[in-house]
Amino acid sequence: MQTEKGQSIEDASMEIIENEIGNHDYNEKEWPIVRRIIHSTADFDFAGKNKIIFSKNAVESGIDALKNGCSVIVDVNGVIGGLNKQNPKDFGNKIICNISSPEVMELAKKQNKTRSQVSMRIASSDIDGGIVVIGNAPTALLELIQMVKEDLVKPALIIGIPVGFISAPESKEELSKITQVPFITNIGRKGGSSSASAIVNALYNLLRLESAS
Repeated sequence: MQTEKGQSIEDASMEIIENEIGNHDYNEKEWPIVRRIIHSTADFDFAGKNKIIFSKNAVESGIDALKNGCSVIVDVNGVIGGLNKQNPKDFGNKIICNISSPEVMELAKKQNKTRSQVSMRIASSDIDGGIVVIGNAPTALLELIQMVKEDLVKPALIIGIPVGFISAPESKEELSKITQVPFITNIGRKGGSSSASAIVNALYNLLRLESAS
C-alpha cells in the first residue's frame, strides 16, 4: 500500500517523465507501460521509437490473463523483488520462480544447460495460459521460444526483456519474430529485472483502471 508521501514522490516523478519526453509514438495502453519502465530505470532511451516492441493485443492479453487469475512465471527472484506484492494477492495470481530449485540445479548439471533453461521446461504446465516474465536470462527466453515453436506451451503473454551482452539482443530479436503468442520486448542490450517487474506492475495498474471503470 502506497503512503501519501510515497505517492506524491511517484506522481512528481511521472510528471518529470511526461515533461521531458513530450511527444512519443506509443498508444494510450502502451505508454503507461513504457513510462513505468523509465520510472524504474531512470533511462529515457526506452522512450525512443520502437525501443519497446508490443505485438498485436499484447497489453490486452496480459490484462485479461491477470484478471482471470493466471500464473506469472519469472526467470529470477530479482523480478519478484520489484513486484507490488498486493497485486497478485488481489487477483489470485501465483508467482513462480524455479531458478533455485534443487531439481533444476541437478537437471542443469546433468543436461549441461543453464538453470534458466531448465526452469522454463520445469514450469511448462504453469506457462500454458500464464504470463512469462524474463528480465535477466537470455537462455530462458530462447528456451521458451523453442518450447512455443514445439507447441509445448502457449502462454497468454511473454515479457522478454533480458539485459546483457551474450545472447540478450539476439533472444529479443527472436522473440519479435514469433507469431504464436503475444509479447512485449525491446531492442538491444538494455533491460533487466527492474524493467520486467515494471511492465507487470504497469499491467496491474491498467487492470485496476479497467476494473474501476
